[in-house]
Amino acid sequence: MTAQTGLKAVDKVEIWTLQDNYIEMTAMDNNAVVTRAMAIKDGEIKASILAEHGFSALVKTTAEGKTHSLLFDFGFSEDGAARNAESLGLDMREVEAAVLSHGHSDHTGAMKAFGRMIGKTNLPLVLHPTAFKAPRYLKLGEELKFYFPKVTREMVKDAGFDPVETETPYPLFDNTILFLGGIPRRTEFEKGFPIAHRLEKGKEVWDAIEDDTSVVMNLKNKGLVILSGCAHAGIVNTVQYAIDVTGVASVHAIMGGFHLSGPFFEPIIDRTAEELHKFQPAYVIPTHCTGRKAIMEIEKKMPEQFILNMAGTKLTFA
Repeated sequence: MTAQTGLKAVDKVEIWTLQDNYIEMTAMDNNAVVTRAMAIKDGEIKASILAEHGFSALVKTTAEGKTHSLLFDFGFSEDGAARNAESLGLDMREVEAAVLSHGHSDHTGAMKAFGRMIGKTNLPLVLHPTAFKAPRYLKLGEELKFYFPKVTREMVKDAGFDPVETETPYPLFDNTILFLGGIPRRTEFEKGFPIAHRLEKGKEVWDAIEDDTSVVMNLKNKGLVILSGCAHAGIVNTVQYAIDVTGVASVHAIMGGFHLSGPFFEPIIDRTAEELHKFQPAYVIPTHCTGRKAIMEIEKKMPEQFILNMAGTKLTFA
């Protein structure tokens, strides 16, 4: 049994999506939970929000009148997520720490740009040590391999961050946000990314992407808010581990990339959607690498709980 962390309850969780794969500036579906980005700047329709195949979010928690700000991932391109933060008018100087969900390039791209915007030195960046493993690549054949850019400790430090490496759960901000660390792979159907590989001591091995992780908050009287980057560990494994490690059985929101896109993962879409439904979340918000077919199936199975996410959207759970 996993040791429980005693995660403190918070009064409010705000998640600003700084980068996601989708944008629709004409949605006009704002409500108490959802606030969409607007194209208005200085009274004119000229503010752009960029969508890319990447993910980044600003997470704010409020408890006992005190608000903390966490940067979760950095998006894909060198400036896309950072430009969106600027377009949204967010003061990134308020960020007190950052988290990296895993070391793939669609989550590390704007690290330097964000470091400049935050303007601090040695800001903690919490990550799993396997994020620094290299080389990592997607193998489509013996002669066809696509490499991920390396993530190095020097690169992290040059961007103004201080790497905090942990394989185990790590509390942030007076134990109001929990970095989950390595997530146990327990379901029989979430088998990971079959074409992901890396070299270990010169030998090719399958890359289980052990660095894949998430953050979790405990919303007072509502339950857990779980935010994943890509959920290479499996989103069902992730949610179950969050429950185990916090001792909080109720789930309020499950958000993030669920990595169900493409032929390797489409066979488990139905099962994943069924298992997510069993957690009975108030909200489910698939993002980034979840994929169109999976998003449609999740919406079909959980129409009342489903929220379509976009770049620039703010979600408020209170």
